[in-house]
Amino acid sequence: MNLPTVKVAAMHVAPVYMDSAATLQKALSLIGEAAANGAELIVFPESFIPGFPVWAALWAPIYNHEWFKKMVANSLLIDGPEMTELRATAARHKVFVSMGFSEATPVSVGCIWNSNVLIGDDGSLLNHHRKLVPTFYEKMVWAPGDGAGLKVAATRIGKIGGLICGENTNPLARYSLIAQGEQIHISSWPPIWPTKKPASGENFDNVAANRIRASAHSFEAKAYGILCGSCLDRSAFDMLTAEDKSVADLLERTPKAATQFVTPTGTQIGDSLQADEGIAYASFDLSACIEPKQFHDVVGYYNRFDVFDLAVNRKRIQPITWEGAEAPLADEPGATAVSAPLASD
Repeated sequence: MNLPTVKVAAMHVAPVYMDSAATLQKALSLIGEAAANGAELIVFPESFIPGFPVWAALWAPIYNHEWFKKMVANSLLIDGPEMTELRATAARHKVFVSMGFSEATPVSVGCIWNSNVLIGDDGSLLNHHRKLVPTFYEKMVWAPGDGAGLKVAATRIGKIGGLICGENTNPLARYSLIAQGEQIHISSWPPIWPTKKPASGENFDNVAANRIRASAHSFEAKAYGILCGSCLDRSAFDMLTAEDKSVADLLERTPKAATQFVTPTGTQIGDSLQADEGIAYASFDLSACIEPKQFHDVVGYYNRFDVFDLAVNRKRIQPITWEGAEAPLADEPGATAVSAPLASD
């Protein structure tokens, strides 16, 4: 079995906050830069387009209506022009791209998901995943996803899977990817994760927590891990503090996310970024996934399938099922709900 060595790039960068058009152009430029540097897999953070809704952590929901409207207005359709441009750029540079984005739906003006796509080096949509459960204050922004995206893509550079932020704490979601032979695991993260005021000294340490989760998954899966965190830049800081200057201390002193890489044994390799924007690179020799399987192969000999039985529902959730009648024509009221698929898979 000849397994490849792959150069990967993780974008430790900030979006143009709450501006999907400008953020898309930044992403396209970064894809070109990383491809020119030899990267074959290029990864972006959680909800990179149009940015992570940090505001949901700062103020009660009654103060966030305008922020939510901005988020909805800058969320993308899976078959919209922005996704078409991303796919064309991946194909032009012959690279694989993992992109975190806020997803809209044609059947509702107010329903959005925390989503991720894996785009093939030919521009194909290899996977479309919606975060299963929004975490903590994310519940006031995003709807729960479904299991349709719990897939590992078999590609020329290896078997690639991924989960969004807190999903990497879910053992069953992680196992569903391990059981598909995952060799590269992508975990995407927000720029900060405020849970308490800095003065308490008890704020969530997302650097340690993210590293623990990523290393544990890589150790259990015997797969390489990419931790891709975003940045909160001065522009986003100014937008948030313009609403309420009292949150400046919280934004400045909450631990910033780190972007790192880990091996199948959970050891850190390659570049690491935290304070400043940049592109982190690492090389993955996938043959290193083999030897650790001698120790523990949780989807091979090192399990008890007579004791444990996991079933995963990968059906894409739809708002309505029509029976006994043809679906409305495209120009009829309500036709979008049945004529336009919510996902390509």
